[in-house]
Amino acid sequence: MLRWKGRALAASCRCCAEPPAAPGLTRRAFVAGAAAAATVAATAPKTLAQAKPHRIDVHHHVSPPAWNAALRRENAGQAASYNWSLQKSLDDMDKSGIATSIASITTPGISFLGKDEAIRIARDSNEYMAKLMTDHPGRFGLFATLPLPDIDATLKEIAYAFDTLKADGVCMMTSYDNKWLGHVHYAPVMEELNRRKAVVYTHPTSAACCTNLLPEFREPVVEYGTDTTRTIGSLVFSGASQKYRDVTFIFSHAGGTMPFLIERFTRLPRIDRRAAGFTPEMVMAEFQRFYYDTAQAAHRAALSALTTVIPVSQIVYGTDFPFRTNEDHVRGLSAFFNLMDMKAIDRDNALRFMPRLKAA
Repeated sequence: MLRWKGRALAASCRCCAEPPAAPGLTRRAFVAGAAAAATVAATAPKTLAQAKPHRIDVHHHVSPPAWNAALRRENAGQAASYNWSLQKSLDDMDKSGIATSIASITTPGISFLGKDEAIRIARDSNEYMAKLMTDHPGRFGLFATLPLPDIDATLKEIAYAFDTLKADGVCMMTSYDNKWLGHVHYAPVMEELNRRKAVVYTHPTSAACCTNLLPEFREPVVEYGTDTTRTIGSLVFSGASQKYRDVTFIFSHAGGTMPFLIERFTRLPRIDRRAAGFTPEMVMAEFQRFYYDTAQAAHRAALSALTTVIPVSQIVYGTDFPFRTNEDHVRGLSAFFNLMDMKAIDRDNALRFMPRLKAA
């Protein structure tokens, strides 16, 4: 457990603690108990998957037709996005006990398009995802696409998404044109989202500064986690996260590289005058009130880092479908967390900021 000046900063994973040995435990009893535990561990994911649908997936991508056509035309997408279908989403949800998936589009969003087309496709995509909500009651939610970096068009789309389409929140990329989400350029958008007490789900992208750096592999391998960390730091150290305290932020992929770099962030007030006015405790408090999803991070390395820094209360279930399956995530999370923590991550934590889904 990470501690700061002697006090615990986050709850660690309780399921990983070694239980004390029972007095007088015989070798035969120990072996029998270990075998029983192994059987439970082996069947837990299957049992969870067969339970009544209850999970809320906050990181579930769909491909609205107009957006998909633009991706194909510009060769800007990936096979998983091109080949998505509604039936594939529903089938994967049904296999692993997913009650509701909050639909969003993925990187590159719509910023690869010209201004007018981006505005049009944002609206078309949001209406398509809202129709999924109507046609499949309780199965889908909506994180609305915004035509950023255009501020005026984005404010209009926020009003339409919330007031007409009844969106659950908005989706913002971690950066646009080398401006991360704490940048003053976004102040009018953040002020409106704060007024509405909105949920902002963020998805990483490759920053304009850092594309095509390595020929050996594509940007998502390194840059996505890094850009998530950049935007978290931008929001905190610009003061934006404190100014817009009624915005609920969700960061993808277990916070990217932030958990590994946490000490660098908490030490900034001591070593960099640009962080004047902050204290290590203030920085940690900001990080610990954000939410973090489990997409592409349902494994011990990522979860150990995240739960050392962030309490389980701030972790929400996400999969990155269709790039990963729900089965992958149920298996990985169930092997790491105990049942009480799984209940919180699967559903209860998300209900705090999306209470309408209690009936789903």
